[in-house]
Amino acid sequence: MLRVGLTGGIASGKSTAAARLVELGAAVVDHDLLAREVLGPGTRGLRAVVHAFGPEVLDADGALDRAALAAVVFGDPAARERLNAVVHPRVRWSAGEREAELLAGGHHVVVHDIPLLVETGQAGHFDVLVVVDAPAELRVDRLVDGRGLTEEDAWARIAAQAADDERRAAADVVLDGSRRISDLHAQVDELWRGWTQHAPAGPTAPHPQA
Repeated sequence: MLRVGLTGGIASGKSTAAARLVELGAAVVDHDLLAREVLGPGTRGLRAVVHAFGPEVLDADGALDRAALAAVVFGDPAARERLNAVVHPRVRWSAGEREAELLAGGHHVVVHDIPLLVETGQAGHFDVLVVVDAPAELRVDRLVDGRGLTEEDAWARIAAQAADDERRAAADVVLDGSRRISDLHAQVDELWRGWTQHAPAGPTAPHPQA
C-alpha cells in the first residue's frame, strides 16, 4: 500500500487535487471531515471544546458554532494550540481506523488529505508527501471572491498556517495550484500514473497514527 499525505495552504487547490484523486480511484481520508465528526453534537470532543472555550462557541441547538470558534482562535496562537490539543489526537485516531478499513478492503493507494499536515508534525508519516502550492496573494483573492471572507480575515487564516516555503521544504512533490483546474488535474493524473504503475503486489500493514 502507498500512503500519501496531501496538504496545501488554504485555497491553494488541495481540495481540487483530492477530488481528482477520488475520481482516479484513490481512497481519500479527509481529515477535515473527521475533525467535524469528532466535534459533532454529543461527542467528547465537543464537550472538551466547550470546557476550553466556554458555551459561547455553541449555537442555539447546542452544536459547534464554527464561526464563533474561528473568531476566537485565528487571532490567538495560544487559543489555537488549545483547540489543536483537543482536535488533532482524536482526528488521528479516527484516521487510523479509517485507513485500517481501507486496507482490509484491498485499497493500494490511500491519500490522507490534511490541511495542517506540516503544522502538526506529520510530514514524516507518509511514503509520499504532496503539497499543492499557490501564491498567498492569489489565495487571498480566492477566499474573498469565492468564500466571502474579508481580506483581513483571509490573511489571518493564511497567517495561522505554515509558511509556504516550510510546506515546500517538507514536500516530496509540489503541485502548482495557481493555474486552471484542468492544469492541476493534469498534474494529479501524471502522479497517479506513476503510483499505479509501481503499485505493490499486495497490501501492507498500516502505519500507526502518531
